[in-house]
Amino acid sequence: MSFKDKVVVVTGGTSGIGLAIAKEFAGQGAHLVITGRKQDRLDEAVESLGDKTLAVKADVSNISELADLFTKIKTVHGRIDVLVANAGIGQVSALGSITEEAFDLAFNTNVKGVTFTVQGALPLIGAGGSVVIVGSTASINPGPGLSVYGATKAALRGLVKSWILDIKGSGVRINLLSPGPVNTDSLHNMLGDDAKSIIGFLSEKSTIGRIGEADEIGKAVAFLASQEASYINGVELFADGGASQV
Repeated sequence: MSFKDKVVVVTGGTSGIGLAIAKEFAGQGAHLVITGRKQDRLDEAVESLGDKTLAVKADVSNISELADLFTKIKTVHGRIDVLVANAGIGQVSALGSITEEAFDLAFNTNVKGVTFTVQGALPLIGAGGSVVIVGSTASINPGPGLSVYGATKAALRGLVKSWILDIKGSGVRINLLSPGPVNTDSLHNMLGDDAKSIIGFLSEKSTIGRIGEADEIGKAVAFLASQEASYINGVELFADGGASQV
């Protein structure tokens, strides 16, 4: 795989899986554009990614901020070769404790945000370009307290299946990469005090015997975005150590 001088956009690229994805593309020579909601995190990410990185402060749930993002990309690079719609939010809320605020935040970020990120980017993506959307195995097996989060990720599968028909013949591919549990700060924070025991349980579910590492997800995203996957379109690829297959 090679992304030398390709323009790669990674939303939510300042930490965890998003930063690992950005590092994978940076290591393959891409011109990176990353987004995040906090300027200090963006600045830290740029230090680790190198001088071929453009950092843009943007909240994907905000349509005007997305419009500003794509205007800036068009001005600086003139095109997008790869879009990775990674920005998302996860919360644990069991039925009976789901709040309207948490529900709206999840759908506005994970569904609305992805929709208008992809729609806004498409005019800048030419034939041979690729879109990879980061989902989750919660789309098929959400587990306790993850009903809303899982629903947002299941929605992405429906969107992708329709979108590849909407843009049929354009030469642009859209695929979904759905990780299982990955060893990131956000996972540990979401699981709270029970993180150790839950991660042990999740490791047992994996046929590889552990949860994933962020760099492994970065490599899987890069594969789907690459020309090595040129005949793969509209799939949901699960990267979860085989847990969803048994």
